[in-house]
Amino acid sequence: MATEHIVVVGAGQMGAGIAQVALQAGLRVSLVDVNKDGLAKGADRIKAGLKKLVEKGKLDAAKQQAAEANLATFTSARDAKDVDVAIEAVTENEDLKRRIFLELDEVVRPGGILATNTSSIPITRIAAATKRPEAVIGMHFMNPVPVMQLVELIRGAATSDETYATIRAMAERMGKTTVVSKDYPGFIVNRILIPMLNEACFALMEGLGTAEDIDTAMKLGTNQPMGPLQLADFIGLDTVLYIAEVLHKGLGDSKYRPCPLLRQYVDAGWYGKKSGRGFYKY
Repeated sequence: MATEHIVVVGAGQMGAGIAQVALQAGLRVSLVDVNKDGLAKGADRIKAGLKKLVEKGKLDAAKQQAAEANLATFTSARDAKDVDVAIEAVTENEDLKRRIFLELDEVVRPGGILATNTSSIPITRIAAATKRPEAVIGMHFMNPVPVMQLVELIRGAATSDETYATIRAMAERMGKTTVVSKDYPGFIVNRILIPMLNEACFALMEGLGTAEDIDTAMKLGTNQPMGPLQLADFIGLDTVLYIAEVLHKGLGDSKYRPCPLLRQYVDAGWYGKKSGRGFYKY
């Protein structure tokens, strides 16, 4: 299958990062976002990322110029033509994703692939919204995309071997290492990570230690680069809560119950770094 032209839907940090590594791999990228300001910021973020690589000597100027020339921006995916692969990277909202996939089904050429960057929503349910469930796959990048090497590939119930092989090859072309997860809530990374972050919230709520002490203990005691509460702030507490709810609902085990303190912070609008306040102030 050809993968020379991809459309990335969502120009936020994740979408812009995916677009950047695709451009670095020599792919032609159409970046789509309904928000014009968000779209412009996403394009600027990509160009700044490419410039930084040139300054660090990791990308030559000619490849930078070629990458920028291969980037197009649109406020509607329907404006992108001859698309081989679509990668959806919008917020973790299943209804929104299913609506987008209905549209992408009409945009991507026959025989093309529809991928989602979802971090927790079952691929099989998203695929059911399309006319080509065999061509739908999970392609979960880690944040920040240009730095983190891992991509989780998640096969839905109908995902074909050809779809999997094509997307794996494309991810490797982007310089990523892939792992394969079954289509269960949270996949591999978040199935393990989110309960740890949630447990850190319980530890804070129960007064086991201060946020600083909990994070320092985990950094120095388990050699993690960032403490769990600070990491939750960087991910976004609303996102952490949403994934915890997906795990709790999808697996039906009380051990995945979201911490009440986490829910309270989200109710207060304290989403972490992006809102200026979470477990820490920014």
